[in-house]
Amino acid sequence: MALKVLLINPPRFEGIPVIREERCEITERYSVLEPYSLLQTAALLRQAGHQVSLLDLNGRDQSYGDLESEVRRFRPDAAVYRFTPTTFDWDQKAASTVKEVDKSITTAGICWTLHTMPRQVLTEAPDLDIYIRQDYEVVAPALIDALSSGSSLDGVAGIAFRANDDIRTTGKPVPLKDYDLMPIPAFDLLPDLKPYYVTAPAGRPFTILYTSKGCPYKCSFCTVAGTPWKMRTAPHILEELRYLKERFGLRTASFFDETFTFNRKRVEDICRSLIEEDLKVKWYCNTRAHLADKELLALMRKAGCRGISFGIESGSQRILDSVEKHVTVEQAKEAVLAAKAVRLKVLCSFIFGLPGEDWDSVQETLGFVRETLPTSAQFNVAVPYPGTRLHEQIYGVTGLEEPDFRKMYQHASVVGTEKMTPEDLDKARKMAYKALYTSGRWWLSNVKHLLREPSDLYLATRYAMKITNNYVFHGMRDAH
Repeated sequence: MALKVLLINPPRFEGIPVIREERCEITERYSVLEPYSLLQTAALLRQAGHQVSLLDLNGRDQSYGDLESEVRRFRPDAAVYRFTPTTFDWDQKAASTVKEVDKSITTAGICWTLHTMPRQVLTEAPDLDIYIRQDYEVVAPALIDALSSGSSLDGVAGIAFRANDDIRTTGKPVPLKDYDLMPIPAFDLLPDLKPYYVTAPAGRPFTILYTSKGCPYKCSFCTVAGTPWKMRTAPHILEELRYLKERFGLRTASFFDETFTFNRKRVEDICRSLIEEDLKVKWYCNTRAHLADKELLALMRKAGCRGISFGIESGSQRILDSVEKHVTVEQAKEAVLAAKAVRLKVLCSFIFGLPGEDWDSVQETLGFVRETLPTSAQFNVAVPYPGTRLHEQIYGVTGLEEPDFRKMYQHASVVGTEKMTPEDLDKARKMAYKALYTSGRWWLSNVKHLLREPSDLYLATRYAMKITNNYVFHGMRDAH
């Protein structure tokens, strides 16, 4: 029996947009992203014969009142929504709203970051019936099929659910191996792409998309460390971009992969296909510094890439080694300078508070920024997310009381290091932003980029407005 399934991206949190996508389950004041994972889920469920409706309350800046209206109109058999640790209680109102209309509707929630805490999640979310913990691409369809056939939920891997007065947890699911089996996400469930952008409202229509998922590297602080890498091939990616260009007039895409350049040959195939197709879509990506060189970056630039994000983490080799980054500071510098040399915008992300952090290593990070002058930078604080080795290092040895996961923001420290208090780390973060934004050399570097890339003027203007607003009025809260 086919089911009616309502997919929900909950509303913004205190007026601030929320990203609810695997490794990025965070509040983000200056980005509004499509609920890509829900669009993928919708396509998979429709492929299995189910009827699907999607409500992006975050993207459309709608309220839970709009959710109530849609539940009354659509009358779903099941409702699936995403939630994050820091917006946990707010997001659970999605389940409560559904249950207030009809208690018989099965509610299921997706959250990657808390997948090692299924009992606590269900205990603290009384209106959530089923927690989808991992690999939504395979788990969500299997769950809906089980509900449709009346099969036992014990046979659905990757979930936790209520059974009478108990909470049961099933084993790990088998990840999807061939990512080309994924259908094009159900973008037709969105009225348009008008609300969406990243960092600054420029280059629209815009979307994110995954060209690969997972990261085999094992950085101790990362929630997706050591996850199987699965890729889409160039023809599959071009099919989706072609569809988006034809349907929405897509201008900009952010490849949301954890490590876009993990497989060099695949990247070369994608770039050559984009050059041949000439879709006139600009794109951005994330990767590791040692997996990008000037030759590859130049090819990416020719294929439409206009910006790249490197997870640098620290300018101190001692800190990088402590988290098993397996990248050298020199490799990181070379990657940033190589990307700038081929006229790519470069975002570098840094983390203060990793094991061994002290004021000397903070200064090394600031020195890295002053030397390389990336186009922009994110300075976050280390968050000991459940399930990471960083969490085990901190709480498995010291006996510290674990923080409430609702307080695990990347802009406010919950734990210090041996030589730095949480207050010190918050101070270092603000000090880093001040050093960057008051640097005449940094501003001059970006002006030089604009002279070479005048088409970036509008984006640069909006970005300058963003950083001024966030630095002066918001103290760099809810921005990464």
